[in-house]
Amino acid sequence: MKEKIVLMGTPNFAKNIFEGIINANYNVGLIVSQPDKVVGRKKILTPTAVKELALEKGIDVFQPYKIRTDFEKIKEYQPDLIITCAYGQILPKELLDLPPLGCINIHASLLPKLRGGAPIHHSIIKGHDKTGITIMNMVEKMDAGDIYYQREISITDNDTYDSLHDRLSNLGKELILEFLPKYLNRNYKSIPQNEEEVTFGYNIKREEERINWDLDTRSVFNLIRGLNSIPGAYTTLNGKTVKVFDVRLGEKKVISESGTILNLDDKIEVQCKDGTIYIDSLQFEGKKRTSSIDFLRGNKKLLENGRFE
Repeated sequence: MKEKIVLMGTPNFAKNIFEGIINANYNVGLIVSQPDKVVGRKKILTPTAVKELALEKGIDVFQPYKIRTDFEKIKEYQPDLIITCAYGQILPKELLDLPPLGCINIHASLLPKLRGGAPIHHSIIKGHDKTGITIMNMVEKMDAGDIYYQREISITDNDTYDSLHDRLSNLGKELILEFLPKYLNRNYKSIPQNEEEVTFGYNIKREEERINWDLDTRSVFNLIRGLNSIPGAYTTLNGKTVKVFDVRLGEKKVISESGTILNLDDKIEVQCKDGTIYIDSLQFEGKKRTSSIDFLRGNKKLLENGRFE
């Protein structure tokens, strides 16, 4: 396979997909990823997941701070095709126009739904019953290019961000390996996106991570699942931050003020607008994530007569 390919991506979602492309013996000579970041309390400089893959496979890696002004190394490589997936920066027109076979992107939604950087989170938060992978032509406007290949999967109440992330990443790997031979042989169709159906799934802001217990149970349930486990939905108790992870829909009952902790016998039950939510795992500020059952064994008094805000 002689076509020279550049892969551009950053997180584990892209790493899994790119590993499939590399293992299929495509001619990948350069991988582009975001710069290393300082992580954790010890502030350890940590490579991206995609950079780790490049190092594992012995492939040259390039990490520009601003791809809009720093892409000379890609030009020097003279790629025939650029494939991006969750890269995290907007590519300039000069770079989009560089490879003769163009630039294609692997996006984790059924475009034109949920353009943007957090489509997996938003598909659950917004209560969608399906999502999928779209392989598309890259243009200057974010996620607005023609659709080449698309496949959907269902979203169930058992899904969290983590589970849906993994299923979509595996689907993305499957689809790109199906599509690449068609693309390189010019055996594919191009479908323009319907601009009237466009919605957005922008990166999650800190204020969007906070649980509003005044909402209906389904909305609270979807928010917590959609942020589990990255970045994690949070609430506060007596001024302390509490992250909430695994939850279940509770009873359709309203007996107290929203946010009130109702039941501490064998589970943590919290009042919402029209019913309750059962919390199965959580993390108090300064503590490790734990199951609710384990937490209640030694910390029940912290929650007694309490109310999340």
